[in-house]
Amino acid sequence: MKTLCLFLLLCPAIIFAQDYTLKPIATGKSTSMRGLSIVSDSVAWVSGSNGYVGKTLNGGRTWEWTQPKGYEKLDFRDIEAFDNLKAIIVNAGSPAYILSTIDGGKNWQEVYKNTDSAIFLDGMAFWDNQQGMVFGDPIKNKMQLLKTTDGGLTWKNISENLKKELKVGEASFAASGTTIRTAPEGKVWIASGGSVSNIYFSSNYGKTWKVYPCPILQGESSAGPFSIAFYDSKKGIAVGGNYLKDKENSNNILLTTNGGKKWSKPNTPVLGFRSAVAYVTDQLCFATGTSGTDVSTDGGKNWKNISTQSFNAIQKAKKGNLILLVGNRGNIYQVVL
Repeated sequence: MKTLCLFLLLCPAIIFAQDYTLKPIATGKSTSMRGLSIVSDSVAWVSGSNGYVGKTLNGGRTWEWTQPKGYEKLDFRDIEAFDNLKAIIVNAGSPAYILSTIDGGKNWQEVYKNTDSAIFLDGMAFWDNQQGMVFGDPIKNKMQLLKTTDGGLTWKNISENLKKELKVGEASFAASGTTIRTAPEGKVWIASGGSVSNIYFSSNYGKTWKVYPCPILQGESSAGPFSIAFYDSKKGIAVGGNYLKDKENSNNILLTTNGGKKWSKPNTPVLGFRSAVAYVTDQLCFATGTSGTDVSTDGGKNWKNISTQSFNAIQKAKKGNLILLVGNRGNIYQVVL
């Protein structure tokens, strides 16, 4: 969402709570990171402002940094990595670009460009190594939907597949690249916010769509769901709030047990605004944002704050147990269980 501009905070370096430790593993780079893709316990990629892309091959002990030539001023809000060599990055703002690398970030290929002044891409998710989707804020009330079936080499605009027009002031947040989520057999969820909040769901790779109301905090351009996560096709969590009031926790987290059709409040909410949420197991979950990080050990029903440090995104390895958080000033932390 074009109005998104999260205010980042300075807090203590390491926070302990119960058995969860947030351990700093990188800092000091001149970038605010929101893009995060963890392939395994060894391989992880990050992306952010000032055109930076980072990669580790040893679980975060050391990082390689690059700025794709010609794109140094872009803010790469989302990244999808497939291994140590292949990754795709998406920037926020206009012009909109999608770049791809197959040599570990040494060279980048421009695979999509849109110079429409209204274009603003919000997030990306893949079903497998060939099929993926990128979505963006509406143009003429139509959510922008791009789909690839060749691993990101080409992108087709399928926006017309979503028949419902978005309301005036309804858009999405490019806060962590996680307002879009995919699941096996073509399932995909997209969360919108602002003037009104909805969950857009497709069960067939974006061919047809259903729309479910999301009763999270909404009604302002700075409010709504900033991240969604699904453990399976039924069980999910939505987090957000109002990023301009990031210490308030009024109706900023919801749970679903039927794939987003209906939502309910947890018994104990997260402490404040949250821009990313992730499942580790069906019971262990983490949520993070500019005012801190929370943990749930009962599937999202009750949350406890474990840190007041500012972060933008959190993710668990696709294959493995590595959990990382990213934020401003090149901060990368590991969650130690």
